[in-house]
Amino acid sequence: MTRSGIRFDRVGVVYGRTTVLDGLDLEVAPGEVVALLGPSGSGKTTALRAVAGFVAPTTGRVFIGGRDVTSLPPHRRGVGMVVQQYALFPHLRVDQNVAFGLRARRVGRAEAAARAAEVLETTGMAAYARRYPRELSGGQQQRVAIARALAVRPDVLLLDEPLSALDARLRTDMLAELARLHRELPDVSVLYVTHDQIEALTLADRIAVLDQARLQDCGTPQDLYRRPRTAFTAGFVGSANLLPVTVGDGRTARLGDVALTLGPDAAPAGDGPAPGAQATLCLRPHALRLAGGGREPDTGGNLLHGTVTGVQWRGHTHRLLVDTEGHTVRADVGDLRQPPRPGDAVALAFDPDDALLLPGGLTEGQPVG
Repeated sequence: MTRSGIRFDRVGVVYGRTTVLDGLDLEVAPGEVVALLGPSGSGKTTALRAVAGFVAPTTGRVFIGGRDVTSLPPHRRGVGMVVQQYALFPHLRVDQNVAFGLRARRVGRAEAAARAAEVLETTGMAAYARRYPRELSGGQQQRVAIARALAVRPDVLLLDEPLSALDARLRTDMLAELARLHRELPDVSVLYVTHDQIEALTLADRIAVLDQARLQDCGTPQDLYRRPRTAFTAGFVGSANLLPVTVGDGRTARLGDVALTLGPDAAPAGDGPAPGAQATLCLRPHALRLAGGGREPDTGGNLLHGTVTGVQWRGHTHRLLVDTEGHTVRADVGDLRQPPRPGDAVALAFDPDDALLLPGGLTEGQPVG
């Protein structure tokens, strides 16, 4: 199989007066999994369909393996695609569904059958080859759809919300299955569209975050989670409390009347907001802990005093919703024998090194807390 990759070169898509993808520059390296993550209407599916050949860019070019495919029809691009509805033919058996794309490409009957058997074995569906789609579970149908996409031996595999129709348990199992398939097919570049951050964090080598038709950020899951560059990324990749603050001397900030101490790496080196500027403080819920009240000694870190407005038990943790300085802050604390109740006064502590300072204040529509 030829090692391949994908490159978007200033790709834009406009429908009438609506821009659905705006100047996308992005590369997917050979063998890399890149997730396109964003809310509905952000442009991620449009980007995927531009690679597949189902959407013609208004501006820019699409490259696969260094070859300009912008004007090529879908069947000449060397891609396999799996969509959320699976789109299996109900009147064809599993093996016939998998071989369909091969037959359409005029692959001989014997070779098509052999390649169908090979990918059904790879996806763990060999025992179901002679069943019909109606005789399969949702997870099994999803595996057949992936097998059909792999049967054409694509350089690029496009996955468009492939797990959205599955329940939570099946989704977890299929994520593990997709990760295994990627290890066994290291030459295939994968572009994975999802609005589910857990899927993106679990499967992707890098995540491209889109919003309002534009690429907002791109990096490894660890980088985007630990060092997001924008408030939007912080709020969309992992859960985050986003709080409007006024910057002090670079190591301090104020949230309302509360003075907070920040770590030396709270702001990007040489790119931090100036003293007196409005900025956004990012605090992950797991970084907050209960302080005082006999639960945990005060370590001398930052304290946010507030009133509990909600308590959610999540098995291994309790999520506390706390109203502090006019904002709702979420804190994920260990499973408590006697959790606080709504109306209780509490103090939340966090270490200076766990706070990030992001440039710019919160814009309308962004979550606060």
